[in-house]
Amino acid sequence: MQKEPTISIRPTRDTDVEAMLSIYRHHIRRGVEDDVEDADTPQPDDFADRRKNLRNRRYPHIVATIDGQVVGYAYVVLFRKRPAYRYTVKHSIYVHHAHLGQGVGRQLLKELIDSCAAAGFRQMIGYIDGDNAASLGLHAKFGFERVGHLPGVAYRYGRWSDSVMVQRSLGAGITAPPPPMPLSRR
Repeated sequence: MQKEPTISIRPTRDTDVEAMLSIYRHHIRRGVEDDVEDADTPQPDDFADRRKNLRNRRYPHIVATIDGQVVGYAYVVLFRKRPAYRYTVKHSIYVHHAHLGQGVGRQLLKELIDSCAAAGFRQMIGYIDGDNAASLGLHAKFGFERVGHLPGVAYRYGRWSDSVMVQRSLGAGITAPPPPMPLSRR
């Protein structure tokens, strides 16, 4: 039996941008038409700016490493920009294709949930490819419920694919009103 690698989770650093971008590019190019140009994918400066913006707003933006090498990353953004939605986040997780099935996504998701709950968010939402049984199963294990099905909203792998919307309560969820917002965040 092979020992699972030791996975470390930490906040992202500027030096992680190239590794994260490489992981992202692999995922968006896989199955997409061959004529996708580099101009259509984020550039390192765009990725670095997005990372800095999220970190400045104190949204979790984390990487998973094995032996110091970035093997996955995850982050959250506000679900909607209007103030009424300020307690709900939408998450994204990307794992290097060579490290799928090794627990990287599980550890990233656990850390996102814990960090977002500690930050006072009350709901976490995700959109998952309808054919991604592994991700759907992982989210179910962490208490996410399927709350929506969006048929044929993406064209990839040479066909139309569905997205499944999942949602999980954090902290007190909807059982109590949120605390008053600090003046610095109004």
